[in-house]
Amino acid sequence: MSSQAGWQDFDFGRPDRTKGGVGLCGGCRRSRICRLGVLTERLDEDGVLRCNVVCGEGHEGGPGVAHGGWTAAVLDEILGHVAPLHGVLAVTGTLSVRYLKPTPTGRPLTGRATVDRRDGVKWHISGALSLASSGVDLAVASGIWIERPPQDHFVAFERWLHEQDRRPGDS
Repeated sequence: MSSQAGWQDFDFGRPDRTKGGVGLCGGCRRSRICRLGVLTERLDEDGVLRCNVVCGEGHEGGPGVAHGGWTAAVLDEILGHVAPLHGVLAVTGTLSVRYLKPTPTGRPLTGRATVDRRDGVKWHISGALSLASSGVDLAVASGIWIERPPQDHFVAFERWLHEQDRRPGDS
């Protein structure tokens, strides 16, 4: 199974999503695929985000096994899609990953994520990455996502970064 969705899977009518419903970040919008290997995603009526995922060989750590950094990144991606699917921009505040079994490359995986609770602007979200064939959890994660105002979140970051570049005496 290919680790990347092809052009046929891209929804040209919505450049922020593939036909598989996968929300794309800025870098992935340019390539029109999720470079982490998230092939489909959907938010079920029960509020659980469910994804089909494949770790490509380019993210191999050991022979036939995903790099732990890929596992953390794809869980951040999956859990991080929950708030936007509820119409809210939220960014990762914390992420904790527990590795249970090696994650194989090139094999169908499933991801799931759910909101455990909300405290003001904090979304407490947990989820897992599992082997599709058996449902065995390979890694589990939990974290807090912080709501941000979509109209100025990135503008505020650019302003802050510009101020950091102008600080005298910094090297």
